[in-house]
Amino acid sequence: MHSRPTTIGVLTPFLDGFYFTSVLRGIHQAAQERGHRVLVVRGTPAYVQAPSLARDQVDGWIVVLATDGIELLAQAGVPLVTVSSCAPEAGCPTVMPDNREGVRSAVRHLIEHGHRRIAFVGCMDQDDIRARFDGYMETLIESGIPFDPGLVFDADNNWHSGGQRAAEALIARRGELTAAVVATDKNALGMMSALQAAGYRIPDDLAIIGFDDITDAQWSTPPLTTVRQRFDAIGALAYELVLARLAGQVVPSGPVLAPTTFVRRRTCGCDPLLGLLHGKGAAPDDDLERQMVELLLRLPLPPETPPTAVWPGVAAVIAGYTAALEGAAPPPAAEIDEACQQAVRLTPDVESLMGIVRLLGRSGKRRRARLDREAAESAEERAEEFLERLRLSLMLARVETERQFVDELGALTRSDHEVSLALLGGTQEDSRSLSWLDSTAAVWGCLALWEDPATRARLVIAGAYSRDGSPTPSLGAVCAREDFPPAERLPASTAGGPFMVTLLPIRTLRHDWGVLAIVGPSSIEVAGDEGTISIWGALLGAALERDALVQSLSEQHASLQEAYQRERTLSAAVRELGCPLLPLMPGVLLVPLVGELDGDRARHMLERVVEGVGRHGARCVLLDITGVPSIDAQVAHALGQTQRAASLLGARVRLVGVRPELAMRLVALDIQLGDLSSHQSLASALEDLVSTEVPSLRTRRNDAAEAPLRSSRNAISDTRRRGGSE
Repeated sequence: MHSRPTTIGVLTPFLDGFYFTSVLRGIHQAAQERGHRVLVVRGTPAYVQAPSLARDQVDGWIVVLATDGIELLAQAGVPLVTVSSCAPEAGCPTVMPDNREGVRSAVRHLIEHGHRRIAFVGCMDQDDIRARFDGYMETLIESGIPFDPGLVFDADNNWHSGGQRAAEALIARRGELTAAVVATDKNALGMMSALQAAGYRIPDDLAIIGFDDITDAQWSTPPLTTVRQRFDAIGALAYELVLARLAGQVVPSGPVLAPTTFVRRRTCGCDPLLGLLHGKGAAPDDDLERQMVELLLRLPLPPETPPTAVWPGVAAVIAGYTAALEGAAPPPAAEIDEACQQAVRLTPDVESLMGIVRLLGRSGKRRRARLDREAAESAEERAEEFLERLRLSLMLARVETERQFVDELGALTRSDHEVSLALLGGTQEDSRSLSWLDSTAAVWGCLALWEDPATRARLVIAGAYSRDGSPTPSLGAVCAREDFPPAERLPASTAGGPFMVTLLPIRTLRHDWGVLAIVGPSSIEVAGDEGTISIWGALLGAALERDALVQSLSEQHASLQEAYQRERTLSAAVRELGCPLLPLMPGVLLVPLVGELDGDRARHMLERVVEGVGRHGARCVLLDITGVPSIDAQVAHALGQTQRAASLLGARVRLVGVRPELAMRLVALDIQLGDLSSHQSLASALEDLVSTEVPSLRTRRNDAAEAPLRSSRNAISDTRRRGGSE
């Protein structure tokens, strides 16, 4: 026994678009009926199997379209079913629409219209499309029409853009073909818009038939003739097969076909509404319910399926019409309105809805024929009033469906806007806490980041959210990839309830961050063809990338600040060593200089001397240039400036180390040192200093008086050794 409900995992490369969301809806509805849980992972088998994400949470897998790496998933021994993509290496069943027969009916219909130059347009990368192409070729050959490879046009994807680009090739062959079978409705609609922009009249210049019967097909101009497949039925069938395998039943590998239906609209050259309104014959009373339901579905009902199991309100509609014919009391208006709402939920197709009204009206003719003229006229009047009331109720139900869709779309747009503001304008704490889910319909969420993105072995819980009070994982807790999301923490509403679990990998071009788990109604997953959860994932990835970049910049800034402080300290040390200030005795400073004196060093010397005179209260400054190899006019000028600056502060500058060669250089350059007194050596400068500045020192040549002088000379010698030879 499982401590958790039976869980079926769904792997899908996309969470958006009519196809994927309809398949997911069919799977989830089948799971709800059995009290099971559905866990949807956006990704491929290769992504899930490599890190074994959610492996211990899933009892069986349904893989939609993307089969990359599916052999690894099959080797795990978990029941497996694919949808719309064959995987012989996995040895599992594949649920597919009956593509061949669907396209064969489309090609036969065009041939009945007189077309013989019929093109095929599609993206051949997918098994479904290749099967449709095979049906196209087979039907041409069976009809005696030679296959022309030049009438096959490639679409580079299954979306509008693929059809638009394929239209360019068709336009280049204008006049060489009269009809086209297009592999998907989105391709067909994109192609139609491009052809009409180029001046084509559809179907006069080119008849077109699509495949899928998406909602947009009936609202195109003109409405698109297509082959209908029930995506939700495909999802439900895949669910039944994976449960059968889970129960140990033998399910053969290979394709399992779901029926398709040819739906006539106007792009093929037909006028189906006119055909319904002027159809001949009336349905027998004992078969009317079945015919009305089959007309709504455009599909034959299995003989064992009662019509009321599909459309419960059909009996009330027929009872209301019968009461109108007989003059009896009609059913309550609310009962008829409910029946019409049920019909609209079965199909939004207006032509089918109007068709059941026409079929119902035809059925009453036989009854009125048995009445006398006056009674027949009265019955006809009452019947027409009922039919008008039925048409109005159907149209109101249809409009209400559109209004609800617009409201939901508006709510999703507002929600996405608020999420984008929160994620792109908020803080790192806001992004990771998942507080932004407040503005969505999600009831539970968990963000887990890879502990080591290189191995993707374990996930660390970085954020959690619960709207309904369900428990959430503890922040900072570590979870093995196989156990995520923790089953014991998932809301009870995911087991046979209205919600399914969606796992969205959070990845950017630079990082694989982790996984976002979301629980909420299926309506949060799509807004038309734009995936709402996918948008959230992209925004969250961008927010995490931004936070990492800001942190990196902050660390770099701190590192640069530290480097700057080190540079300042080093610069100060260099400045100190380049022009040291040595107090020889009270009131006397020695400034030994070593090396070349350029303009920068001369200015530095001036600044240091002025600083030292002020700080030490010096009366005399000895500038020792013994270690300076040469003096030019610029340096001499700086020495003079130093003397004048010191004089202003009450100090006198003596130049020490003016050797004969330097003196000759000064004479040759006609450099005047002004008031600067010069000395050939430090010893002579000190002797002169003692005799003129401190006369009392000449008569007291004892050890105590000589000590400062000896210390000064030792300091001078040490400085010269550090700075270089004299």
